[in-house]
Amino acid sequence: EFENRPVHTRFDNFDKKAVKVLNEILEETGAEIVVSSDWRFHATLEELGDYYESQGIIKRPIAVTEIFKDLFPKEWNAFRFRADLEIERSMEIGHFLKSHPEITHWVAVDDLNMSIEFLSKYDSQDKDVSKNPGLTNFVLTPRSREGIKQSGIKEKILKFLKDD
Repeated sequence: EFENRPVHTRFDNFDKKAVKVLNEILEETGAEIVVSSDWRFHATLEELGDYYESQGIIKRPIAVTEIFKDLFPKEWNAFRFRADLEIERSMEIGHFLKSHPEITHWVAVDDLNMSIEFLSKYDSQDKDVSKNPGLTNFVLTPRSREGIKQSGIKEKILKFLKDD
């Protein structure tokens, strides 16, 4: 449930340099923002938009991903005793993309490793890759406190969002 506290008290301030990098990416690519982080559990899309604007981000998120437990109740029952947040998050993002075939260029950026390479250790031996967790268009930000301002991250993100 969304808290009764004002939205700006629920989240930490964004890093100014990270905001600058994100704004550059948004300007260069015309990309939109979809929130898949736990923030979607603590604020409405409208509140997130207000917060992003208050932090200097030039675009409001257009959507949040649906919650794993609601999307995949059977799998959720099997997973819930394990800390497989990477699998859950990657499947939520995968479901969002399947539901929005108009999205042709995308990238997920996180300090949770949701790459196919990392999650293939959970491979169900299913040759249908779409049934395996993990994201193809994924950029890992290994130092979680630095996020997208880490060296080389912006360039990796742009590779997924640009045509060339």
